[in-house]
Amino acid sequence: MDSQDLQKLKNKYDIIGNDPALARALETAVAIAPTDLTALIQGESGVGKEVIPRIIHDNSRRRGGRFLAVNCGAIPEGTINAELFGHEKGAFTGAIGERKGYFEEADGGTLFLDEIGELPKETQALLLRVLQSGEFIKVGSSKVEKTDVRVIAATNVNLEYAVATGKFREDLYYRLNAIRIKVPALRERKNDIYLLFRKFTSDFSEKYNLCKVSLTHDAITALSAYRWPGNVRQLKNIAETITALESGPVTPVSERVELDSGTLLSYLPDEKDTLIPAIAEKQQGTMNDSDKQMIIKALLDLKQDVDRLKQIVGGVGPVAAVGPATENDVRYEPEEQMIEDQAPSEITIRKANDDLIEKTLAKYGGKVKPAAAELGISERTIYRKLAEKKTR
Repeated sequence: MDSQDLQKLKNKYDIIGNDPALARALETAVAIAPTDLTALIQGESGVGKEVIPRIIHDNSRRRGGRFLAVNCGAIPEGTINAELFGHEKGAFTGAIGERKGYFEEADGGTLFLDEIGELPKETQALLLRVLQSGEFIKVGSSKVEKTDVRVIAATNVNLEYAVATGKFREDLYYRLNAIRIKVPALRERKNDIYLLFRKFTSDFSEKYNLCKVSLTHDAITALSAYRWPGNVRQLKNIAETITALESGPVTPVSERVELDSGTLLSYLPDEKDTLIPAIAEKQQGTMNDSDKQMIIKALLDLKQDVDRLKQIVGGVGPVAAVGPATENDVRYEPEEQMIEDQAPSEITIRKANDDLIEKTLAKYGGKVKPAAAELGISERTIYRKLAEKKTR
């Protein structure tokens, strides 16, 4: 594949980056697409492994068939066999009718099995059979059925270690590992990090009519030096958060805002105590797009309110109450008044951050670890924020 064809492929699938390892992964995907070889895609959580199966399918003879993506780690162990292979009526409690499984639904097409390392041992044996012979049996049935499906698997765990510890079948591992495609971690793509940051901030600012965000040279250096344990997914979340909080509406005299390294670093979680690449655990209740959009809208509305407040105040201090005070009025005691180096926007944005942390903690029943993963920050950052809030 020449450089022109490679760039066309990146444009088609909205892939940003010039890293050689990323290019090799894309070229391998296109090269094996015309075959029916099983492919195993490896890479940390958040690197964008899901685009590789789509490229393989779209460039294969099966592109007219269905493409189904299944997250094996998100399906309970008790129902995974029924989800993959289907079930008969009355096969188990709640099976009120016959149901086709993913292997039957994807007949003639491609089935992408993400988080393959999470499959139970029993299901691994059934998967091996369908890979070898195309045969499967629905739950509650004794009839052998056939399917013609190309399987592409992905994992963010070390399957060799899983095989060595008895958690993954060795024969299934070698059957899946006909072709291995490694998607590099973001920290291995240093020169791509700022390109991705600009892409995410540009898309976000255009969607909400905000000023474009750029970084100083020192800020770019800090951005590239960060480890990015959550990879591209984490970078996207942080880029959108920075744009929502640091940018403002486009005006005739302002279309861009430049951030220094100090401002940027305030949004990057402290990962100094982490020595190994982070691999995301199986998440439950991940924040959906509607929740995320609601939070983003609230932050943008808050930013606009702060800007209006700063215009009214004119930088001379807090707004004085007008008219006689009542019991319901907010009373500002002298020791609580804002000082010159603590602007209204800083306090309001701090409250927005506190509210976002509280909302996410409540979502996970007060558990810090999943809340930190959802927000793209470290657990230590959440504990520090909670401690700071208690002292305020």
